[in-house]
Amino acid sequence: MTLREDARAALARWTAPTPAEEALRLEFLEHVDAHEDAMWRSCAPGHLTATTAVLSHDGAKVLLTLHPKAGMWLPMGGHCEVTDASLEAVALREAVEESGIPGVRLLPGPLALDRHRVWCHSPYSWHLDVEYGAVAPPGAEYVISAESLELRWVPVDDIPEPTDEATRRLARRARALLPDQPPLTPGRAPHDAV
Repeated sequence: MTLREDARAALARWTAPTPAEEALRLEFLEHVDAHEDAMWRSCAPGHLTATTAVLSHDGAKVLLTLHPKAGMWLPMGGHCEVTDASLEAVALREAVEESGIPGVRLLPGPLALDRHRVWCHSPYSWHLDVEYGAVAPPGAEYVISAESLELRWVPVDDIPEPTDEATRRLARRARALLPDQPPLTPGRAPHDAV
């Protein structure tokens, strides 16, 4: 199965939790069907990408990157590569590469979809983002890569600005998959350690 076939199958079987995401799911499927290169950065109208919210082992915190181009706190993520066999593989590879944390465990997904404008092509194109969650092992220490201005563990229920609702939503959905998680408590102060 090719990466494109895997993406199509993953999108076809995913049950969107909101009407807006169902519309995106159908749009993503149409895009994959219409573009042979839908998985690759070379697809100028837009291309599928994968994003991963990496949670601490206890699910209390999410590791975010201060993205150099967007200037916002975002989860790990990026473009597909020819060595990727599935969207899950893209999500896991990006999580490990951008966090520097070995042993990250991917949660069942996808968890969400998001479409956002980017500058991969002039004047712009779209990232059709398929979003996942993952869990870092206990005691995980991140390593800042060249793709980040900064990395920081922050409470899932107190993600700092600037960010976006897609980041908050993905962190909440990933956390909800972990067993024995207490409800989120608004207003907790951020902490940098896991």
